[in-house]
Amino acid sequence: MNLNAISHRSALTDCYCLDRDTAVLNLRTGKDITAVNLVYEDPYAYGISGDIHWIGIPLAMEVKRELKHSFIWTAQVRPKYKRLQYYFEIFCGDEKLLMFEDDFYTEEQLNKKGRWKQYFKLAWMNECDVIRVPDWVEGTVWYQIMPDRFCRGGQAPKRMKLKDWEDRETVGGHDFYGGDLRGIIQKLPYLRELGVTGIYLLPLFESDTNHKYNIFDYTRIDPDFGTEEDVKELVEKAHSLGIRVMLDAVFNHCGTEFFAWKDVWEKGENSRYFDWFCINRVPFERKYASLTDGRYYGFAFLDNMPKLNTGNPEVADYCAGLCKYWVENWNIDGIRFDVGNEISHSFLKKVNGLLKPIKPDLFLLGEIWMDSIAWLQGDEYDSVMNYPFFESMHNFWVDADADSRDFMYAMNRCYSLYPEQTNRVIFNFLDTHDTLRALNRCGSEDVFYQQLAVLMTMPGSACIYYGTEIAMPGGHDPDCRRTMLWGEIDAGVHDEKIALTKGLIALRKEQMAIRGTEIRWHHSGENPRLICYDRPGGAGTVRVWLNGQKTAAAVPGEGQVLFARKYGDCTLAPGGILIEKIGPERS
Repeated sequence: MNLNAISHRSALTDCYCLDRDTAVLNLRTGKDITAVNLVYEDPYAYGISGDIHWIGIPLAMEVKRELKHSFIWTAQVRPKYKRLQYYFEIFCGDEKLLMFEDDFYTEEQLNKKGRWKQYFKLAWMNECDVIRVPDWVEGTVWYQIMPDRFCRGGQAPKRMKLKDWEDRETVGGHDFYGGDLRGIIQKLPYLRELGVTGIYLLPLFESDTNHKYNIFDYTRIDPDFGTEEDVKELVEKAHSLGIRVMLDAVFNHCGTEFFAWKDVWEKGENSRYFDWFCINRVPFERKYASLTDGRYYGFAFLDNMPKLNTGNPEVADYCAGLCKYWVENWNIDGIRFDVGNEISHSFLKKVNGLLKPIKPDLFLLGEIWMDSIAWLQGDEYDSVMNYPFFESMHNFWVDADADSRDFMYAMNRCYSLYPEQTNRVIFNFLDTHDTLRALNRCGSEDVFYQQLAVLMTMPGSACIYYGTEIAMPGGHDPDCRRTMLWGEIDAGVHDEKIALTKGLIALRKEQMAIRGTEIRWHHSGENPRLICYDRPGGAGTVRVWLNGQKTAAAVPGEGQVLFARKYGDCTLAPGGILIEKIGPERS
């Protein structure tokens, strides 16, 4: 038995409350383990005396997820008295060991007279500590919009010199195209028709850049975008069409014209706002150069984005107050926090504690590019941008030697990072303003649509970047921020692509089996890169087939076809997709 591969602690994803009554216990083992029993009972079931003989109830655990080098075994229990004491019986063929908090034991070792047993414990299921997420997010299909590049609504005047909307040959980092809030309002019916139920807007506040991530004034909508009244109208009209609205909050850093930073530049250490920032030495030059000299911290090494000290109570109060204003006065539904892993935990707890009582189903999303469990304990973010999912999915199609099991291992790892309720609202995507456009990254339309099918059939919420519905091309930033192709869309050039995207979005919304977090995998020895997985549900199972190899593959084709591309006569061509509905009795 490979003991080095076995791990568990009574915390985080190993032991947590799924709801007020249900506890989830997970144990990670090597693949040599053949069975595991959870042995549990209330710690006081037999009294409180130090010499009691405590006896637990055995419950067979199931392999919830198979990873490349390990199994994750799981069990759910509903403790009558809201607390648990437990250990594990672990089997490797005929070999059996008992796992306690301190070590592994044989029954003979454990039962030596006088030995104290160090059990695992779930001390108490405090209802207020249960991680709760907004239920509506799970079924949401998000649409990310960069306002300057989405649609020009004719609002005038503009402060910045505008580039021609159709000039996309060389998209510069300092170009302005004049998209605005009126343009977004005009296109809300288009988004509803597409099937979008949530829009995520890049920053709206006053700045001298097209992306607005260096904010000058957090209290003023950038005049090139519109006014506060335009924001209110956008939210109201979006809500009337069944579309939620999420704003981008940039609190990791500000712009150089932010009032507090200007005061620091003028007064140095004498500024009352000096501690609002992360300054390492004074005086520091007012120059436009990399921050690698360490004079102060900023976003990356950009000197025009000085880093805010969100651990400072004044900064935390100021930024939290802004969020409160947006929620109370604009009725927004979500806030995405830029550079969400560099903001202080204390600030995020303050924001969560302030906003959730005002709007309990408000969605708080962090931009984090890694395992984010430290921010997902129920009192900070509800979800994060799922970069592990994005990167793992991409890597399968890059690595021609990877097979369907490798894809399963990668996806299972992503969904083993967080509690199940978090997985239901995890924020999945194919591209953003920070990445290559999905079409360029995928390298072909076949791979693009296969990944879009994965996006729409995996647990979590799904987000598409503006233009992804037409497989819009674009290289690295700033080329991924081209203007939307409204002329071509209106002329019907992209009708076929829009129909494919609409079909996948509709499938996601209509098939309740896609909700939840259970995935069942199937593998074919004859077709190693033929991906097949089930999303089981009470009304039937949705089965997804993706042919990731260079040769055609035969598939049973026994279900009701929900979506297909490059499929016919029970044959899936290279790059093909088949999504089918299988009856409730079929798995």
